[in-house]
Amino acid sequence: MKNGIHPAYRPVVFRDKAAGLSFLTRSTLTSASTVVWEDGTVRPVVDVETSSASHPVWTGRARVLDQAGRIEQYRRRYGRD
Repeated sequence: MKNGIHPAYRPVVFRDKAAGLSFLTRSTLTSASTVVWEDGTVRPVVDVETSSASHPVWTGRARVLDQAGRIEQYRRRYGRD
């Protein structure tokens, strides 16, 4: 890798405000806001709208589509049984 052309890769806290979850990972994202992490260090924080703690698929709150209605619509449209 060439020196000086890549962004800094450092620990960043991602915070899901909808679920109240924060997790520490490494990223190249930057942020002007900071937070004191569990170990006492000050880390940049990035607020996200959705994470695994609030996404409907991961939490089990996903809506089930009307599969039977779609199949019947397909059969009516294309005449297949």
